[in-house]
Amino acid sequence: MNDTNSQRRALSTAQKDELLRTLQVRFEKNMPRHLGLNWAEVLTRLEGDADKLWSLHEMEQTGGEPDVIGQDQTTGEYLFVDCSAESPSGRRSLCYDREAWESRKEAKPRSSAADMAGEMGVELLTEQQYRELQRLGKFDLKTSSWVKTPASIRKLGGAIFCDRRYDTVFVYHNGADSYYAARGFRGLLRV
Repeated sequence: MNDTNSQRRALSTAQKDELLRTLQVRFEKNMPRHLGLNWAEVLTRLEGDADKLWSLHEMEQTGGEPDVIGQDQTTGEYLFVDCSAESPSGRRSLCYDREAWESRKEAKPRSSAADMAGEMGVELLTEQQYRELQRLGKFDLKTSSWVKTPASIRKLGGAIFCDRRYDTVFVYHNGADSYYAARGFRGLLRV
């Protein structure tokens, strides 16, 4: 990363302190999402990684309400996922990826889910990760979220998204170049 990018991605002390307070309050308020995990250990990991803090700040600023939903047993990384009730409001009206965005001849959205996730330093949830998130609460009752699309579907011009209706998680398809005001994406950040 070049120096300009590092400076752009650096949080001020006040931003960092506010973000950490917000994350701690959310962590303590939603203990069933991360049973057996300890905030002090998560905090130690966060304080040692300015880039991850910047990504969490971006998740927060775009309405994601990131929270810890588990820990990777192999790597020890804490898994932060957007836990806002609906798809993050600052990440809607996006087509699926750059290729889809470039294929639109008119009425292009401002960006794509894959591009925005990359800029934020997060991953799109897979269908399986999305289903696991839904075990922790009821998300996307009015909105939907793009999820990482298998290459075989994307090669044919499609992309998949999920939502929760009728107390059931549904997976759908659309052309990857489509975009809707009620569809965004949820991110995963490994810390």
